[in-house]
Amino acid sequence: MAEAQNIPVGSTTAGSIAVAAESTVATRMSAPPSFDVADFPVPHGREEEWRFTPLDRLRGLHDGTATATGEGVKVTVEAPEGVTVETVGRDDARLGRAGAPVDRVAAQAYSAFEQASVVTVPKETVLTEPIRIAVHGEGGTAYGQQVIELGAFAEALVVIDHTGDAVLAANVDYVLGDGAKLTVVSVQDWDDKAVHVAQHNALVGRDASFKSVVVTFGGDLVRLHPRVAYAGTGGEAELFGLYFTDAGQHQEHRLLVDHNVPHCTSNVVYKGALQGDDAHAVWIGDVLIEAKAEGTDTYEMNRNLVLTDGARVDSVPNLEIETGEIVGAGHASATGRFDDEQLFYLMARGIPEKDARRLVVRGFFAELVQQIGVPDIEERLIAKIEEELEAAVA
Repeated sequence: MAEAQNIPVGSTTAGSIAVAAESTVATRMSAPPSFDVADFPVPHGREEEWRFTPLDRLRGLHDGTATATGEGVKVTVEAPEGVTVETVGRDDARLGRAGAPVDRVAAQAYSAFEQASVVTVPKETVLTEPIRIAVHGEGGTAYGQQVIELGAFAEALVVIDHTGDAVLAANVDYVLGDGAKLTVVSVQDWDDKAVHVAQHNALVGRDASFKSVVVTFGGDLVRLHPRVAYAGTGGEAELFGLYFTDAGQHQEHRLLVDHNVPHCTSNVVYKGALQGDDAHAVWIGDVLIEAKAEGTDTYEMNRNLVLTDGARVDSVPNLEIETGEIVGAGHASATGRFDDEQLFYLMARGIPEKDARRLVVRGFFAELVQQIGVPDIEERLIAKIEEELEAAVA
């Protein structure tokens, strides 16, 4: 791994924000996308895109002081027959096609990686088994770049599983050819001290379908930035997310769906549960409908369930519309505690309070777990939810 550029550190003082739902549009407030780290100033915590993030816990990823080490992460890929898996250098033309970095950490990651992983599914190939990518932290610092590309009318399911301990900054590109169908399940099941900051770029071809399922449990700090843009009309994008934020954890998901061509659709549903002192979840949902994107149909929703005192949620849905010729557009955000009526209903039928609470939370997450489509991953996540709930009611 190459060393990151060493640029002086800025202030790391960030404000403390209480539970809130805001309507400030952020898509026009960020710096223009760029592969050059120098185009992004060192964040101070007062910027719109950084004001919720505890910069002092990024381990230097934001200011150039984090140096890549050889024992950072180990990446292994298991792919069905017919799939091409390559390790390429920085000069490969397929890198960066899905989108440029939109913040300093993503630009730092792009400037610092030495080799990238490229997984290619040939056109008209329909996979019956998932592609599995394991990213295991081995205690160091790493910068990564991955590309997953589907040819025209190909279909694939990809599972990216993050485990272990690491400080990782990465960019992941998904490139879908015309008529392709891609489902990606990204699991963040890090050890307690891990730091993971990543930008996910999806470029959806004409009449192609992209589904992302992001599941975040572990890590000291996880900040993910899924982004979608369209390369042709008729594209569909579904972005689902599930997170369980425990005491002291910071989990941040910042999404942007850029409707930049006509007659495309998007649907965003993220749900989170929080428990414990200083558990902090942040969800930023940006949808931009450009003037040329007539016939757009989009909706985004975020729901948060606070299980204990001491937890905090910041939920910010943003919708920016530049044309009136759309099918539909809307957003919603809500944060609350257990529904006492649901709890009473179950307890009145002889279910102990502990079990009733578990049933309510499992029901809260059920629709998202079902979107995964990989039985062993679904079973593992249900077990993880049970483990977290057991800790909550212990």
